[in-house]
Amino acid sequence: MTSLAELAQRHARLQQVSGIMTAMKSLSLVETRKLARFIDHQRRMRANIEAAAADFLQFHRATVPTDGAEDAAILVLIGSERGFCGNFNERIVQALARLAPEHGAAPMLVVGRRLGARLGAHAQLRARIDGATVVEEVPQVLRRLVDAVHELRLHSGLGRTALRCLAHDAGGEPVLAQLLPLPGPQGPRRHADPPQLQLSPAAFYGELIGEFLLAALYGQLYDSLAAENHQRLAHMENALERLDQTLARLRLRRNALRQERVVEEIEVMLANAMAFDRPA
Repeated sequence: MTSLAELAQRHARLQQVSGIMTAMKSLSLVETRKLARFIDHQRRMRANIEAAAADFLQFHRATVPTDGAEDAAILVLIGSERGFCGNFNERIVQALARLAPEHGAAPMLVVGRRLGARLGAHAQLRARIDGATVVEEVPQVLRRLVDAVHELRLHSGLGRTALRCLAHDAGGEPVLAQLLPLPGPQGPRRHADPPQLQLSPAAFYGELIGEFLLAALYGQLYDSLAAENHQRLAHMENALERLDQTLARLRLRRNALRQERVVEEIEVMLANAMAFDRPA
């Protein structure tokens, strides 16, 4: 039978775990609020770049180089660096399996240790990149990711290939996004005259692609980190709820044992008193 001391020790350990998980939940909540501000600014920046690209391509589509064939795409997968986020990485793996018939031969770059460990020795995996745990680490991750993309293009001879990214969007759903090449112009021209350029169309397009790629990858990393923290919050809330229920049961058992101890002591005292009261 479990002793009172053992119950007290287990209760104390679970309280410590509850305190740690509460602190982790608070950190995730802070990150989601910071990310909400970053995501809003990033989306506006990307929209501005896309609008500029659309205006440019309306007049100079034929003068810019093509970005490569559809069968030579590089696939970027973004997962989590830390755990305690439920099936966050598993959903990316499941989405990748569904895409296998179409993108199974694409060389892959994986962001996030947890996802990298989950994929293991995948045949198409070319590099694993440590992911961000807080929003301030995203620029460092982006630099490593861009370097890995450039290195893969150079060493694999892929050149101006397509680039796709499989990651959670801000709503928490795994989505395959086409980053490169830029889509062609849609709808009628917004302006009658072409934009005035200080560079040649080809040089301008190259600079534009670089700015767009940075903005697009920033958006993917921010959205994924936001979805990860939202899922971690939900995971922590469920875990804390179960911990609270376990602590409540332990308190009930501990109180019941204390009452049994008190009753036993009273019975012993009464028995001793009755023994002294008996005539010799």
